[in-house]
Amino acid sequence: MSVRVGRRSFLAAAPAGALWAAGCRSTTDAPIDPRKASAEARGIAQVVAAQQTKDGAGVALGRTIGSRALPLLDPFLMLDEIRSDSPGDYLKGFPDHPHRGFETVTIMIDGAMEHRDSVGNHGRLAPGSVQWMTAGRGIIHSEMPKQESGLLWGFQLWVNLPRRLKMTAPRYQDIQRPDVPETSLAGGPTRVLAGSAADIRGPVEGIVVRPTMLDVTFAPGARLELEVAPAHNGFVYLLSGSLDAGPEARRITPRELGVLGTGSTFVATAGGDGARALVVSAEPIGEPIARRGPFVMNTEDELQRAFDDYRAGRLTDG
Repeated sequence: MSVRVGRRSFLAAAPAGALWAAGCRSTTDAPIDPRKASAEARGIAQVVAAQQTKDGAGVALGRTIGSRALPLLDPFLMLDEIRSDSPGDYLKGFPDHPHRGFETVTIMIDGAMEHRDSVGNHGRLAPGSVQWMTAGRGIIHSEMPKQESGLLWGFQLWVNLPRRLKMTAPRYQDIQRPDVPETSLAGGPTRVLAGSAADIRGPVEGIVVRPTMLDVTFAPGARLELEVAPAHNGFVYLLSGSLDAGPEARRITPRELGVLGTGSTFVATAGGDGARALVVSAEPIGEPIARRGPFVMNTEDELQRAFDDYRAGRLTDG
């Protein structure tokens, strides 16, 4: 793996651009067999607090995956959270910037942003919407706030692509809130963003790593037992409330990410005020990674070619 250089370092060197960058079942009423839990339940291998940073044109972010504490959770490369009601933290947004070799997933909780890219896609990210962008061989896009005050709250997750698909054609999926199906897994609504839960499939189609991505709302004291493929890496990220996760009941609080250990189930119980969490898993790719700034390739030569192509105006060529 190459040494990672932050995206702001790329901005200083590049001529232009700014960046932002399994099934399940509810166990609220049914007890969990402690023998099964001890044999199969995934512990929390690591708790990572979001590290405050700035990116894009000066947007304040909390970063977990992609930070020094957790540089990578294959196939997940980065997880950023924007959450501020101070316009100075987000108004400058993420003007035109390039990507190659991976996919970006944007999840809006509150507020609004606008996406535009070099392929001609245009989408408005409203509360509850999801955007899945496959950068592939190259795309230049912008993500700009469409508000001048109030709360802006959302996430961006970077998902790697395998070597054979890094130079695939760019693709964009814009999914509005009414198109995200819901079920109930822990006494509250669970939004199925990708993958499946309780026989409900998420709206994102044709993605390579086929992750399971759930936005789970827990009723106070509710317990969840979620099947996670043993071969998958996974994490839980707390938006609100608190969770006691894993067989050891490790406490996770807002703006903390818990890395799932080995096993076949994720077990968690909400605190007295309930909880809301992103629960995400996918099979690791297991290939060498060379990454710097907005590009993620397999070798240093491929990485340098991405920079050369961008500077020469060839990044988005077919």
